[in-house]
Amino acid sequence: MTGFMPINPKPFLQGLAGQTVIVKLKWGQEYIGFLQSTDSYMNIQLANTEEFVDGKNTGQLGEVLIR
Repeated sequence: MTGFMPINPKPFLQGLAGQTVIVKLKWGQEYIGFLQSTDSYMNIQLANTEEFVDGKNTGQLGEVLIR
């Protein structure tokens, strides 16, 4: 049996910088893009972003800031 090891979300997010990520919002939208940066408030900046609503691609958005 493996134990559960909690991780701190801020360093985890910062470690994903430079990679393609999927951000799912509580309202159902999903954004797939290149993670450029995060800050201490967990704002997320994505580049080359695509938006998905109800699983359907609604288009290319480019640069996005999620607060």
